[in-house]
Amino acid sequence: MSDPAAIPATAAIPATAAIPATASPTVEFISLSHLNPSTELNPVSTRGIDLAYFRTYVRSLEEAGFDYTLLPYGSNSADSFVVASAVGQLTERLRPIVALRPNTAFPLVAAQQLATLDQLTEGRAVVHLISGGSDVEQARQGDYLPKDRRYARTAEFIDLLRRAWTETAPFSHDGEFYRFDEFGPGFAPYGATIPISIGGQSDAAFEVGGAKADIFSFWGEPLADLRGEIDRVNALADAAGRAERPRIWVTFRPIIARTDELAWRKAYEYVTRIERTYQAGGARRFVGPGGPQNVGSQRALDFAARGEVYDRALWTRTAAATGGLGASTALVGSPETVAAAILDYVDQGASLVSIRGYDTLADAVDYGRYILPLVRQEIAHREATGRRGTLQEQHPGALAPGFDAAVAAGAH
Repeated sequence: MSDPAAIPATAAIPATAAIPATASPTVEFISLSHLNPSTELNPVSTRGIDLAYFRTYVRSLEEAGFDYTLLPYGSNSADSFVVASAVGQLTERLRPIVALRPNTAFPLVAAQQLATLDQLTEGRAVVHLISGGSDVEQARQGDYLPKDRRYARTAEFIDLLRRAWTETAPFSHDGEFYRFDEFGPGFAPYGATIPISIGGQSDAAFEVGGAKADIFSFWGEPLADLRGEIDRVNALADAAGRAERPRIWVTFRPIIARTDELAWRKAYEYVTRIERTYQAGGARRFVGPGGPQNVGSQRALDFAARGEVYDRALWTRTAAATGGLGASTALVGSPETVAAAILDYVDQGASLVSIRGYDTLADAVDYGRYILPLVRQEIAHREATGRRGTLQEQHPGALAPGFDAAVAAGAH
């Protein structure tokens, strides 16, 4: 049973009014590319690539209007660089985001690989650096650096990526983690540079991301909590003397249906199946015996323990079902309600919104049909009029008086 008290007292349905000063004037959409039909709802025992499915999925993302796709990385997954190159050849517009762990590639080699991808895709490459949130997973590929030093390595890695792309004469380096002599000039990207994203919610993640990243990524959190995190990133960017603050990327797993009631019913059905998958060992967890090490997962589990429903549509029970593994908080409701909820996050400053579903291919198609156009229509309205439209006011979702998710779903 959801607890209406979990919805913050400060939450309110925004009436048609001036656009908040914190709002991003633009928004772009990200999804994650899937290599085969296996999902948390219907796990398939495979470690391979279903090429026909992958082609269909990637082309569906482009047809749906997504701007980017994330190519994830894990010790037991396909190589993200190779997959990103395939995405670049299968699409004309979609931008591949290569997830990369600094422990797996020397920075000058990674710079060369990324610049090659960027040239092959005519400037579409992006890199998302994963410092590593689990000692267990890092050790699987021979990385035993303590967690508190992994972000320091990432900081040095970022500096070397940018120098490799921009230095016009050979240079040497003798740092804490990397050393070389007379490298360069390196292979140049298609344009001036390649955007660098990082994520994480440890103090070290904020320090590095605020000072150096082009993009800082978060998992979906309650609005007030995320606002504080964005303020922290911005303050660190300002303290570093940066001319531009990092773009904010936030990730959700929307569960939509024709009406809010049908969506909540679907959500409860989904979470039962997700719980069954994890209990049966059908999904991998990179955690040690004491639970997740990374702060993002710890925060997700804490929010779930405090309440199931936050703000207009944020649902945390899916995060609890996975043990806080990865991006797992949902937005639940009709397409209109979920689009309004996404705009709530845009109002907090998010300019990159990642949405991927639990029924992966079907959800990607549905998001393109029913959610992306609504958000883009509102952004266009704001640009033309300087004011909010009516979508957020007319679709309150969980902010409606007397709302209870379990009652809405008929789960008495």
